[in-house]
Amino acid sequence: MAAKASRKPLSRQRVLAAAVGLADAQGIQALTMRRLAAELDVEAMSLYYHLRDKEALLDGVVETVIAEIVAAVGRLEANGGRTDWRTRLRQQFLTARDVMLRHPWAPVLLGSRRTIPADVYTYYDEIVGTLVAAGFSYHLAHRALHAFGSLPLGFAQELFSPASAGGSMEDDAAEADAAAMAETLPHLTAMMAAEIHDAADPTLGWCDGQVEFEFTLDLLLNGLERLHG
Repeated sequence: MAAKASRKPLSRQRVLAAAVGLADAQGIQALTMRRLAAELDVEAMSLYYHLRDKEALLDGVVETVIAEIVAAVGRLEANGGRTDWRTRLRQQFLTARDVMLRHPWAPVLLGSRRTIPADVYTYYDEIVGTLVAAGFSYHLAHRALHAFGSLPLGFAQELFSPASAGGSMEDDAAEADAAAMAETLPHLTAMMAAEIHDAADPTLGWCDGQVEFEFTLDLLLNGLERLHG
């Protein structure tokens, strides 16, 4: 555990910053009210003045990560000057990815929440604004948002993983399941075995490698550029 914070008044922002730090250091499963209180050197009950329960804590953690993305993109806009729409969106999405790679637990947590932080709507509204300002119709901008999916937030949402397909490519105890999967799904199994990423490739899930992320992003941007032209 990191060194305990000095005693100073608690705030919602300080509690959430500590929660993100704890999740980064020990994983999202380690984030409990009790552990967070210990990290802040306070009694657990004092956290409930700022966050009513564990669900509110997790919602707040997601808000904090999204706010970090918005701030990082804002700095990019301030320092980058005027660029064409394609370059602007590409840089924006890759900036968001840098944030997500610092918090590799965040994509799964974001996908599990029932509420969407308000900053997400503002963020996507600005993407539409970028497209419309470049001459795209709202109809094509709408289709672009569907195509982009979670890419603007820096990760590619997975359709399935080895575990969800009936086995695990990393767990020796699942060899029997993997063998059965290979028999019934030979092509998917072969693809998974061939595409397991090495440790040097930054991932946010099983098949979200940096090369794959940029390939998908460029494929979409190239297609939009063709349609726009």
